[in-house]
Amino acid sequence: MRYLCLVCSEEERLTVMPKSELDDTLRQSGHFLIAAALQSVHTATTVRVRNGKTSLTDGPFAETKEQVGGFYLIESRDLNEALQIAAKIPSARHGCIEVRPVWEIVPPTVGGVAPAA
Repeated sequence: MRYLCLVCSEEERLTVMPKSELDDTLRQSGHFLIAAALQSVHTATTVRVRNGKTSLTDGPFAETKEQVGGFYLIESRDLNEALQIAAKIPSARHGCIEVRPVWEIVPPTVGGVAPAA
């Protein structure tokens, strides 16, 4: 099953984080699918559509000290294993990692070909 691990922390802490050895460990374990860091919350734009009208707001949706700074998409056998993996992400020590199961809308592809049902 796939899980998204959202890395949340105070932005100043995210910009000084060294590249983690976790990436290599996850790759070798077979749990790693993809990861990315996000640019500053100052580059964010929030989009809302209400009654057919689009509104754009500068900045992130939530006004909190902690912001989403990046993510890991992992593969694990169950939620317990995903939580154990998330606990090893360095940002968990000073921020938090939100772990959510991925709701597969389209079956994942391997080499551009969907697996047989």
